Amino acid sequence: MTAQPMHAPSHDGTVSAAARIAEILPPTPLLPVEIEGIPLWVKAECLQPIGAFKIRGGWNRLSTLSLEEAKRGVVGVSSGNHAQGVAWAARRLGIHAAIVMPNDAPQVKLANVRALGAEIVLYDRPGGEDRDAIARALCEERGATFVHAYGDAWVIEGQGSAGIEIAAQMAERGIAGPTRIVAPCGGGGLTAGLALACPDAEIVPVEPEGWDDVARSLAAGKILSVGPNLPPTACDALQTPATWPINFAVLQQRASPGLAVSEAEVRAAQRFAFSHLRLVLEPGGSVALAAALAGKVALDPGTVIMLTGGNVDPASFAKVLENA
Repeated sequence: MTAQPMHAPSHDGTVSAAARIAEILPPTPLLPVEIEGIPLWVKAECLQPIGAFKIRGGWNRLSTLSLEEAKRGVVGVSSGNHAQGVAWAARRLGIHAAIVMPNDAPQVKLANVRALGAEIVLYDRPGGEDRDAIARALCEERGATFVHAYGDAWVIEGQGSAGIEIAAQMAERGIAGPTRIVAPCGGGGLTAGLALACPDAEIVPVEPEGWDDVARSLAAGKILSVGPNLPPTACDALQTPATWPINFAVLQQRASPGLAVSEAEVRAAQRFAFSHLRLVLEPGGSVALAAALAGKVALDPGTVIMLTGGNVDPASFAKVLENA
């Protein structure tokens, strides 16, 4: 049997994904917060079983594989959070998963993926190795299915299930919305999924400074990759080389101009989440909050800020708090 052909991600796909995910996972909390006197909301995806929203896309993709595809296994690419999402789903479904991960990934993420039973194939990210090429070679050799971190329709729809949850949670509170969703953006899987799930909401992608290729791509009207001489960033989860056409096609139609935040603003957001929300956020998971706290995005009571990941080495997080 051949692999399922890729389809265009859709709103209906996010609804189906939300129903599929609701069978195994409870909704993550939608918490009230006040920023500059404005009441709004945060979606605590950092409280997922793997500490990140990526469990959504991982489950949606693997749970829709055919029996033959499942027998041949899957190959993913990730700096850590998508790796954990795929590994978690694979263990639950009895599927072999190999994850191509950078050799400079945080140790906590590497350890978590190993603990979930996935095979790790390391590549040299600082040296410029192409993770997608490595993954494709493994897929060809093994007959496995490539589960890309963001360039996959099922993954995009799975991430978009968070938007379906948000709308339902706000409706339960008698609130119209969301009016705006501010979200971290690496390759654009989450932002594209949210755009499809919540067609009436403004979608605001946020990236680290110097790694804002999606923002530059939206401004240019074409996909641009990250440039040379990239600055170091603590946001390992958002160090993607370029978005993919499947994501860009959605973002071009629906996303607002992207925003970029500094390393200092990211650390300030991590401290704010810890002190005001009692939540531990990794750097990449806090960039949307960083943009809001820095006054870079308009806020109103219908705004939702995505807190997407909490997988951070304790020693690194302690340093963030010490520098308050």
